[in-house]
Amino acid sequence: MFKQILNRLPRKPSKSGDTLEGGGGSITSANSSNNSRKNDLARKRNVNSSDTAFSGLHPTPNSGLDYGNKVSHPVYSKLNGDIVASFEALPSFRDVPNSEKQNLFIRKLSLCCIIFDFADPTKNLKEKDTKRQTLMELLDYASTANGKFPEIVMQGIVQMVSTNLFRAFTSPPRENRVLEGFDVEEEEPSMDLAWSHLQIVYDILLRFVSSHETDAKLAKRYIDHSFILRLLDLFDSEDPREREYLKMVLHRTYGKFMVHRPFIRKAINNIFYRFIFETKKYNGIAELLEILGSIINGFALPLKEEHKLFLVRALIPLHKPKCLPTYHQQLSYCIAQFVEKDCKLADTVIRGMLKYWPITNSSKEVMFLGEMEEVLEATQPAEFQRCMVPLFRQIGRCLSSSHFQVAERALFLWNNDPIENLITQNRRVILPLIFPALEKNARNHWNPAVQSLTLNVRKIFSDTDPELFEECLHKFEEDEAQEKEIKVKREATWKRLEEIAAMKIASNEPVLVS
Repeated sequence: MFKQILNRLPRKPSKSGDTLEGGGGSITSANSSNNSRKNDLARKRNVNSSDTAFSGLHPTPNSGLDYGNKVSHPVYSKLNGDIVASFEALPSFRDVPNSEKQNLFIRKLSLCCIIFDFADPTKNLKEKDTKRQTLMELLDYASTANGKFPEIVMQGIVQMVSTNLFRAFTSPPRENRVLEGFDVEEEEPSMDLAWSHLQIVYDILLRFVSSHETDAKLAKRYIDHSFILRLLDLFDSEDPREREYLKMVLHRTYGKFMVHRPFIRKAINNIFYRFIFETKKYNGIAELLEILGSIINGFALPLKEEHKLFLVRALIPLHKPKCLPTYHQQLSYCIAQFVEKDCKLADTVIRGMLKYWPITNSSKEVMFLGEMEEVLEATQPAEFQRCMVPLFRQIGRCLSSSHFQVAERALFLWNNDPIENLITQNRRVILPLIFPALEKNARNHWNPAVQSLTLNVRKIFSDTDPELFEECLHKFEEDEAQEKEIKVKREATWKRLEEIAAMKIASNEPVLVS
């Protein structure tokens, strides 16, 4: 009887979560709704974690960008101990209405913040290709955009560019490679394995900086001093393709953001100081000098004291490093620009070059002579007279060089009409300084081309001022005779010492010579 009464009482639902009759459906639906909410929350957390770098750039939940079940943000999975970023491409811009393109653009920027390891060419091939296609879409959208870029887009572009470009270089230092037996100047340049992605990122940055749709007043909040410094650090890249892109980007940045111009010049200045006086190694000196060449060309007259100090403290000391050949052409152009802007700087430049004139490096000496010719072409007579004595003492030493290219390059100065006119006007000072070198070359130099050029220069002086030429010749012969007399006397003294030493070889008495 008690059993019958108990059987009629309603039973409590089981705690095991098994599906029960009469009410099991409601529990199942409740569990499914709870699970769906948990999945939604997990999805939102995943979206937010991917977009944290954008500080709220991800689209709002009501943006309408819910395209089926495609994975729009990276999902990290563990595979053989490696973290792999696997994701699928977002829809194309052609497949969404115009009102949603901006939000899609921002999501694509977020997607491209994932960095892949290109050291293993077989790893994440699909994801790498997906990212490359996405970058191409971003480039196309940025190139064809109508209307000003909104601030949220600017922030997203700068963040994506920073994430992809700003990195530490892993190549060994130049000193290590020299110790290992590499010839640094003959070594093939190192190419970045990730260039297939980096090139498109650089194109996006270049389009962004040079676009008329970029408002400089807004963009300067993101293209700031920190961004510029990190961009300049990239000039040390081993990859010449990257340095070429950086050169274009920095030049456009300098032109668009006038507020940053003094800072850019100062930052480049500091790179030169560090290169000259500390590291002796920097890959992008030639590219930085090429940018400076166009900047110097635009300097207003009269030149500011800041610009003159830059010439004296940075550009002229750049003649010192051993790797001068890698950037000499660009440096020579910058120096010539300063002299053309202000002819009074010629004396400063010439004396500065004489300070760093090479002594044992003949190829470097030839480069100095070529650059000196360019400077002298722009030099006025008053400035020439201030520095002609130390200058032609050095040129006289070059004429006496046993290296035929050095002597030949020095003699070529007389083939330049403006320089020949300056020399002719000041021949009474210059000819006595170089006449001994000319005369010795004409008599004894081993190279026929140098002898022939020397005879031509002698003829120029003898035709222009025969009296001065004879004067110098007479003085040279006197000095030569005196030198011979001193030489004979010295040889006689040594011979006498040898005779006395031979006579007293067995004794310990000191040898006195009066």
